[in-house]
Amino acid sequence: MSDTIMNLIHKPILFVDFDGTLCHDRFWRSLGQNKQSEIQEYLFGKNKEIVNQWMLGGYTSEEINILLAEKLKVSPEWLWKIFVEDCRSMTVSLQTLIDLASLRNRFELVLLTDNMDCFSRFTVPALNLGYYFDKIINSYSKKRSKKDLLPDLVVGKPITRSFIIDDSPEVCTLFEKLGGNACLVTTQQNTTHHIASIKITLDN
Repeated sequence: MSDTIMNLIHKPILFVDFDGTLCHDRFWRSLGQNKQSEIQEYLFGKNKEIVNQWMLGGYTSEEINILLAEKLKVSPEWLWKIFVEDCRSMTVSLQTLIDLASLRNRFELVLLTDNMDCFSRFTVPALNLGYYFDKIINSYSKKRSKKDLLPDLVVGKPITRSFIIDDSPEVCTLFEKLGGNACLVTTQQNTTHHIASIKITLDN
């Protein structure tokens, strides 16, 4: 077994969420306000179960865009082009990524997200996220949510020295129950705040 693998086995983990933690952009954000509102009401309001299934591998991005094109009465090709470009141009602070990567000597750095196939297909390569993290785990690929995955991901790891940075109170509560340290992202305490706090903890 290589030294690199052995080091990762014995390192604590720093889990970092994506949506609402590293990024606040939305799909189809380049559309006009009226169509964005229609999508929010139809997909993320009335049919949230479709979104949940999309994040667990039940739908592809192509299938979702065809469904929405019919609802919005627009060209599927036109809608798909906008969707892909919006996925590729999501905004993530480069400084935040650099700050996180600076902790890789102390943690196994894992991007853990409840997300869709488009995240792995378009966002990850476009933003070069694989350069900054030891692992990227997407619920779509695993067909399991973060809350289902977390108990298995911490087996054999030094959980009491591990952290999660996430904007979900439920995920943070679960991680604390597993024995880890949770950093809940809010408007008052953002991701940058929590990275700085973790560094202070490590220095003390």
